[in-house]
Amino acid sequence: MDNPLLLAPIFVPLAGAALAVLLARYLRVQHVIGLTVTLLAWLASLAVLYANWIGGVQVYRVGGYAPPYGIVLAADLLSALLEVMATTVVLAGMIYVLGCKDKCISLPAFMPLFLCMAAGLHGAFYTGDIFTFFVFQELMVLSSVVLVGISDNRLGVEAAIKYLLISSMGTLFLLVGIAAVYATFGTLTLADIARLLSGGERPVLAQAAAVMLMCAFLVKSAVFPFHFWQPDFHTAAPTPVHAILSSVVVKVGVYGLFRLTLLLFTAEAPLVRSLLLVLGLIGIFFGSLAALRTYDAKRMLAYSTFGQIGFILVGIGWGTPLALVGALVYTLNHAFIKASLLMLTGLVSSRMPNKSARLTEIGGAGNTMALINILYLLGGMALAGVPPLNGFISKLALVRGGIEAQSWLVIGLAVAAGLLTLMYMMRTWQLIFQRAPDPELHLKPYSDNPTAPALLIGLCVLLGVYAVPLVQLATEAVNRLGDPNLYIRAVLGG
Repeated sequence: MDNPLLLAPIFVPLAGAALAVLLARYLRVQHVIGLTVTLLAWLASLAVLYANWIGGVQVYRVGGYAPPYGIVLAADLLSALLEVMATTVVLAGMIYVLGCKDKCISLPAFMPLFLCMAAGLHGAFYTGDIFTFFVFQELMVLSSVVLVGISDNRLGVEAAIKYLLISSMGTLFLLVGIAAVYATFGTLTLADIARLLSGGERPVLAQAAAVMLMCAFLVKSAVFPFHFWQPDFHTAAPTPVHAILSSVVVKVGVYGLFRLTLLLFTAEAPLVRSLLLVLGLIGIFFGSLAALRTYDAKRMLAYSTFGQIGFILVGIGWGTPLALVGALVYTLNHAFIKASLLMLTGLVSSRMPNKSARLTEIGGAGNTMALINILYLLGGMALAGVPPLNGFISKLALVRGGIEAQSWLVIGLAVAAGLLTLMYMMRTWQLIFQRAPDPELHLKPYSDNPTAPALLIGLCVLLGVYAVPLVQLATEAVNRLGDPNLYIRAVLGG
């Protein structure tokens, strides 16, 4: 039976975007619309997750056409979990927007673009069709490019153009992979492709498709060597957009890698995982060392994302059930931690006359911001994996997966990289919040609303102290992913 709630996180934000365009002259009305539709999308995603937990894969056949002849939305426990992660961060981003004083926030185009980006993000997690995945991803990319282009940062246009060019390379990989799949199997439905590949047939184009799709997902996740666009693009974005880009949007590529290795190309998965293990280790150390040496607080967090995505890739690379649980838990927890830290950094940099986040200029700017000081410290410790916060649960789950895989060297390197995370986060915290501000620094009054990052940090504490529900959901998701036929039968029937 079709579940129409799958439509809500996609089409409610799109309807909100259209309404925001019509009411472009009324900023407060736009904000009410944005908050309402993101809240409804969040509630719908929770309902879909619950329905999936008790009833299995949730499906909606668009137009009533049965797959593989029609477009289908399909949410198994993996996509339902990631969608709750996405709607939670987007809702927090919308709450941040309501109290943000950036000039770009007041532009009539900001709210429609923000909601279109959210709709594309939600659609990418829910679609059961690989071409529709491409469509939703492009909606997300183009919206975010324009949002960065109109930001208050003077480098926004340059960063947007860079990303547009690099994203085109990822789009090319994805389209070539889709074309190869369609030329080989004559279908674009993920479940149908998985069914045909499970028969053992491996034409030449099928193997080429696997390579192209993997490259596309690596570009979207900013994985080495496709990483170079991310720091400029993310740092120049408005704070609420940056929070979503660095915490959730990069996870679309991670989601694609889960699907690639656990649903589609399961026979080639060992080779893909070996490559992901190497790239993950490189990303961990490159991202951590770059974050340690960078000159900008926002850029530091952007580089940090390289390292955190590297930990997730290592879990996928190990490929054991415990390692996959660790990778999934890490994916979810990192989104809440990183979004909150970026929002907190934005609150501090908004006090600067030029809204700079350069460490040489921002030193001491948070000295009198007691609440932000505490929240940033908690977020930094969570990112570094200090107990009892959720980052510790993530790293503990990942280490358990490494022990199951008996990959002792990689475990040792990953733990050492975690110490680097603690070093650059504590250095930044001390510089911003513990130093006395420069007497010549004319700080603006603190006026932005810290509600959104406070809620996310509260969630980080809760998921650290009481991690059982999240770990159980992730474990059940991995158990169900272990049998691709569950997804195939739910989508195709029979």
